[in-house]
Amino acid sequence: MAVAKLSLPTLTTMVVGSMVGAGVFSLPSRFAAHTGVAGALIAWAVAGTGMLMLAFVFQTLAVRRPDLDAGVYAYAKAGFGEYLGFFSAFGYWASACVGNVTYWVLIMSTVGAVVPALGDGDTVLAVVLSSVGLWLFFLLISRGVKEAAAVNRIVTVAKVVPIIFFVLLALFYLDPQVFADNFAGADYAGSLFRQVEGTMLVTVFVFLGVEGASVYSRHARRREDVGRATVLGFLSVFAIFASVTIVSYGLLPMGEIAQLRQPSMAGVLEYAVGTWGQVFVSVGLIVSVLGAYLAWTLMAAEVLFVAAKDDDMPRFLSRSTESDVPVPALVMSTLLSQVFLIVTLFSDDAFDFALDLTSALTLIPFLLAAAFAVRVALAERRDRARVAATGGLGAPGGTGPPTGPGGRAEGPRPGDAGRGPAGGAGAAAVGGASGRGHAQLLVAVLATVYTAFLLYAAGLTFLLLSFIVYAPATALFVMARREQGRRVFSGRELVVLAVSVVGAVVGIVALALGWISL
Repeated sequence: MAVAKLSLPTLTTMVVGSMVGAGVFSLPSRFAAHTGVAGALIAWAVAGTGMLMLAFVFQTLAVRRPDLDAGVYAYAKAGFGEYLGFFSAFGYWASACVGNVTYWVLIMSTVGAVVPALGDGDTVLAVVLSSVGLWLFFLLISRGVKEAAAVNRIVTVAKVVPIIFFVLLALFYLDPQVFADNFAGADYAGSLFRQVEGTMLVTVFVFLGVEGASVYSRHARRREDVGRATVLGFLSVFAIFASVTIVSYGLLPMGEIAQLRQPSMAGVLEYAVGTWGQVFVSVGLIVSVLGAYLAWTLMAAEVLFVAAKDDDMPRFLSRSTESDVPVPALVMSTLLSQVFLIVTLFSDDAFDFALDLTSALTLIPFLLAAAFAVRVALAERRDRARVAATGGLGAPGGTGPPTGPGGRAEGPRPGDAGRGPAGGAGAAAVGGASGRGHAQLLVAVLATVYTAFLLYAAGLTFLLLSFIVYAPATALFVMARREQGRRVFSGRELVVLAVSVVGAVVGIVALALGWISL
């Protein structure tokens, strides 16, 4: 069966299309609820640097480990074993499915400004209509990866234009005095550290998709395009996200922005230019969200499919059609989104709940991928040290001295000086590689520290909710192991299982007693 091949522009639009979705339209109020201009600038600097490190991690791993497909999941498995790899695959998949729920909630909330029965996207009518859209997209994607990717490429261009237009209009109407008043943050914002910490989950959400090209690596025409698409896509959307947030502070007081209904970008522009601004943003939002939904549904199904191909998920998920569509995995993805759509009926704030849970679920996969990059960089550092110690003789990839007939080593030939690994050029090559290796190790360490900080910033509530989602997934792992006639758990895997089950039990008890809420 032929695998659909995607070009660099298409892979880049997959990354941009994945990141530019519901989150960008919610940025003004989500940031204003926690921080002023100063905190927002620091938050974007932290998030931008951290996510850029992650983007570099995915770029480096795509080149260093071309044998690993489906990116995030494959890196966790290669670095930390099958069970944690399984959890990474499931967590990443679940985050994509929950993230898709935010798209439908935001669409219904947007239309709810005109049709009150839809409320904030969390009424029974809103859930019913969202469910219809959910399954209509299932039918579209079932037609094939190439067709869906082509639609995504067109939609990506269409949805970026209104966002850029918003930034330009906001700059034109920006009030310097309002901007200055919002600089330090309102009284309710707290310390600068708390302000920055409060924005971290939303920055994670809007940057989800930076790994999109690595997830689709098996479809790339050229392996190096995976890393290029990752960095190009990231830099493009970073500029957009930061701009949308900062310019909003120049139009309305921070407290008023925080109270705007979602999509808050529409409310900000309505204040500046009138009703047509709200309508303009709302139309752009619907196009944007539907495009992001398409990209994320594709990626979610892809992760399940590749995990099943690697025997880490039940075999039925490894089936695909002649059009290269993993239909069973697509059905599972749509079903999980359907479940969480229903759960939003019981949450205090459907959009914020789905957004924050999406971010929390993806942190473990990101942390494991970054930690794997640290292991790869350290392993290559040890290899280079051995090469330097032996002069390149007998080292992996080294050629050793030239040999004559019968395999006997020959003496040096004219012009050989400085050419081999032990010569000047070889030493320079090892030194250059060493410099690059230090940089790659630093990037991987920074990415790991950043994702660990995000876990802290997520807080106990979403950590426990993540355990509730993760623990039952072990049933799929057990099914896969039994299909292969293997022992279900090793000793180390039993420890991981115990931690996940205890975390889930504590989370359920906390929900029942009201210690945490949806």
